[in-house]
Amino acid sequence: MHAPGIERGKECAATALEIAKGLALGDDNRFWQVKLRVEGAGAEGGPLDLFGSDGPEGLYAVAEKQVAMAIVNPSALLTLAYRGTGPFRVPLPLRAIAVVPSYDLFVFAVTRDVDVNSLEEVRERRFPLRMSLRGQRNHSLHPILDCVLAAAGFSLKDVVEWGGSVHYEPGFNSPGRLEMARDGRINTIFDEAVYHWLAEVQRIGMRPLPLGTNAVKALVQLGFRRNIIDKATYPMLEADVETIDFSGFAVFVHAGAPDELVTRICAGLDARRAEIPWEGFGPLPISYMWRDTPDGPLDVPLHPAAERYWAGHPV
Repeated sequence: MHAPGIERGKECAATALEIAKGLALGDDNRFWQVKLRVEGAGAEGGPLDLFGSDGPEGLYAVAEKQVAMAIVNPSALLTLAYRGTGPFRVPLPLRAIAVVPSYDLFVFAVTRDVDVNSLEEVRERRFPLRMSLRGQRNHSLHPILDCVLAAAGFSLKDVVEWGGSVHYEPGFNSPGRLEMARDGRINTIFDEAVYHWLAEVQRIGMRPLPLGTNAVKALVQLGFRRNIIDKATYPMLEADVETIDFSGFAVFVHAGAPDELVTRICAGLDARRAEIPWEGFGPLPISYMWRDTPDGPLDVPLHPAAERYWAGHPV
C-alpha cells in the first residue's frame, strides 16, 4: 500500500539519498564529493544545501553562506580556517557541530637514495625530490602540503628548481606509485590514509621521513597537532618518526547559523549514527562526536545549539 501525499515524497527523497550513498561508497573515485539540496528547508522557505567532502572548499562555502553545513578532513583544516592561519588569510566565521573520529597521519615516504634525515635537511641540501602526490587537486592534502613545505623552508617550486619533479597519481593506493618508486621515476610519496599504504612501500625499501623539530613546531603554531609514526605499529621502522596528525572528519556550520537549524542537523546525525561510516564497531557513539579525542581532534568551539543538543543526549 502506497503512503499518501507527502509520505510518497519522502520516499522519493530517501531513495535518491540511498542512490547517492551507493555511489559515494562504491569503487568509483569520481563520487568522492556530494552536495545535497533540501528544498524548502532553508531560510524563508528557500533551499538548504549540505556539502559532504574531504576538501577545503566547503570551508569557504559555509563561511560565505553558500551551503548550511559541510564536512572536512582532517579536522586540522577547520582549526586553521577558524584561526585564519596557513592558507586562510583571515579567520572564517565557522563553528563545529560534531566530528567523526578517524585516526590518521601525514607521511613523507622516501626511497633509499634520498640521503637526508629530515624534511628540513631537504631544504638545507636542496635535494631534488621526485614527488608523487594525490591527483585530486582540490583534496585537502595540497594546501596542507604547502603548509608543511613552508614550515620546512621551501616549496614545490623550489623542488622543481633544484632538479626535482612532481607527479600526480589517482589515489594513495595507485599501483603505479610502487612501480615508479622501483624504477626511480619518483623517490618520494606524500599522502595520508597511512594504514593503507605505508607498510606496502616499506616492503620495497622506502621509509617515512621526519619533518624536523622546527618544522613541527611551526605547524603546531598554525593549528596542526604533533604526532608520531610509531615503531610499535610499524615494526620495520628503526625508530619512531615525528610528523603531524591527519585525523577526524569535522562537521561544521556558520557561526551565525540559527539554533533551530543546527539542532535539526544534530538530530539528523543522531538519528543516522548507525549508518555513518567510521572506524569503530556499532553505531557511532555520541560521546565521540562532540568531545576532543586523539582520533577526532576538536580545536574549534562548538556551535552553542550543538553543544546543548549533545549534552542532552549523552549516549
